[in-house]
Amino acid sequence: MPQLDSLQNTLGVAFEDVTQLRQSLVHRSFLNESEALSETSDDHPLSSNERLEFLGDALLGHVVAERLFCEFPDFSEGDLTKVRSALVRTETLARVARSLNLGDYLFLGKGEAESGGRRRQRNLACALEAVIGAVLVDQGFNVAREFVLRILAKELERATEEKLEKDPKSRLQEVVQAEQRLTPVYRTDDATGPDHDRIFVVDVFAGETFLGRGSGRSKRAAEREAAVAALKTLEGESDLV
Repeated sequence: MPQLDSLQNTLGVAFEDVTQLRQSLVHRSFLNESEALSETSDDHPLSSNERLEFLGDALLGHVVAERLFCEFPDFSEGDLTKVRSALVRTETLARVARSLNLGDYLFLGKGEAESGGRRRQRNLACALEAVIGAVLVDQGFNVAREFVLRILAKELERATEEKLEKDPKSRLQEVVQAEQRLTPVYRTDDATGPDHDRIFVVDVFAGETFLGRGSGRSKRAAEREAAVAALKTLEGESDLV
């Protein structure tokens, strides 16, 4: 099994107590086989990762809900719930776990390993939640929060893509095409911040006429906000800038 140093590098987290990380990777099947237990050289006996999974699941839900609430102020409760569910479901978490090669590091019983346990979605999703819990215990809330946002950055964009592409941009295109026979063009004006937490500024034009500006943590979010601003302008609710 690969050393946990390489996993820490992949996770971008240097654990003060690597036992917490190891604990997060222990599947219940590992504990059911005495032969497997003898493979550990740790002085402290391991239990399954289920307690850390419980903690990580709670933190994950909180961090995702907070980010969606702050990033999408016009989303209804139903919209927020739908996107959150897409982010924390087993399939999504397993996909993130695979991107981190987490399956390679799982402590599994022989039977579970031979039956494809390292690729099983539930094992991967539960292990990812347990790793999040381990980061929280070892590093504290702020580090754990940033860790969650970093590993879920692509999934957040994926989960919100369909929602962000809806109403405002479609309505703006209809209005501009009807009134000016042009198609709105979105141009990225600026992008600041680290890769996992960037802020994009986007302007929207009809031909060379500036219609509106928006910002967001993805280009799609910024385009949506620009479309909202443009619609307000065209509907006379604000002045051209």
